[in-house]
Amino acid sequence: MTNQELQQLVERISLESFGKPFRHRAWFNARLRTTGGRYQLKDHSIEINPKMLTDYGEATLVGIIKHELCHYHLHLAGQSGQHRTRAFRELLQQVGGLRFAPAPKITQPKPRHWQLYVCQHCGQKYYRARRIDVSRMVCGRCHGRLVWQKTVVAVQRPH
Repeated sequence: MTNQELQQLVERISLESFGKPFRHRAWFNARLRTTGGRYQLKDHSIEINPKMLTDYGEATLVGIIKHELCHYHLHLAGQSGQHRTRAFRELLQQVGGLRFAPAPKITQPKPRHWQLYVCQHCGQKYYRARRIDVSRMVCGRCHGRLVWQKTVVAVQRPH
């Protein structure tokens, strides 16, 4: 689904469920990580997490859009659109929106390339995400000379 299709969907849901037009911008924001959507008070735009559509389907997306439209229409009517208000909860129940978005599915972090340095004197190992200048750095234990050993690919720092 594109941003233009999302815009049309939000406009259609606004007219069908609320009986009022949506005259602002709705778009997908991939930077949203922990929330399903966000209503911006300053410019009245609605941002939707695209993972809600890909991970949970269109029914969940519609529920999130209705939730954000509750914020939108209450704010434009001069009322408080906060979650805890009675007006918000009643409007959300009338239109059948989602109270909470489902938790986004956790993606595996990408593996990093760890640089392994070893002290020539005492054998102490050092793993670093970035390369270091071995002519300037020395072992923290014995002040011996460090030598680059190898690159290790792992998600977390090896031990």
